[in-house]
Amino acid sequence: MKQKLTRKHLLYLIPIVSFLAIWEISGQLAQTPLFPPLSRVVVQFGELLRNGLLLKSLGASFLRVLVGYILGSLAGLIVGILMGVNKFIEHSLRPLLSILFPIPTLGWLPLLMLWIGINEALPVTLIFICAFFPLAYNTLTGIKEVKAEYIKAARTLGASKWYILWHIILPMASPNIYTGLRLEAGMVWRTVIAAEMFAIPTGIGALMANAESLIRVDIIMVCLVVLSLMCTFFERLFLWMENRTTKAWR
Repeated sequence: MKQKLTRKHLLYLIPIVSFLAIWEISGQLAQTPLFPPLSRVVVQFGELLRNGLLLKSLGASFLRVLVGYILGSLAGLIVGILMGVNKFIEHSLRPLLSILFPIPTLGWLPLLMLWIGINEALPVTLIFICAFFPLAYNTLTGIKEVKAEYIKAARTLGASKWYILWHIILPMASPNIYTGLRLEAGMVWRTVIAAEMFAIPTGIGALMANAESLIRVDIIMVCLVVLSLMCTFFERLFLWMENRTTKAWR
């Protein structure tokens, strides 16, 4: 068993270590600021931590993501539930959602800049849009996949509509809901980075834009690593939450 685990860990580590080694060697051989070696990026990472710039930028981006993601997810969840349990609401809202959902989130950026201006509400609104539509559709899909036999059996036993919703429909739809949450966990970070690069003077995206103007590729790479870590953290968090909340009945 231990031998299998060791072999599995090696399969994970070998590509990562190989990639890092190739990065370091290629950067040393290139001898250009446009492709710094890994060691220089690590040094710059430590420097940005010491002067507080990285944490300040990450904090600004994190707060925007948190507010927009929570509001967008809650709104998407509520709308998805209403559409899933009420055919009239579904038939009323589905055409509108079908029209708006294909629009890329950043496609709203020029319009929102004119409507609400360049302020903190801009990235939060974009993140709200990014989280709302996928979660509404995933919630609706999950509810529609719940077998009607379970609901009929509960009604036969005298269960109320609220009991059926909270103890049958939502638990059985939760895999789809968590899938939507995990998928959008990465997208909201990409959205906030793009919004900050174009329109907001603070945050990880703004730090990347400033580094680009100064040809500081090492700083850009540090920001990309931080972005990757945050996306992974959010995805793992929702995976852990899904396992905790659905393990008992699955």
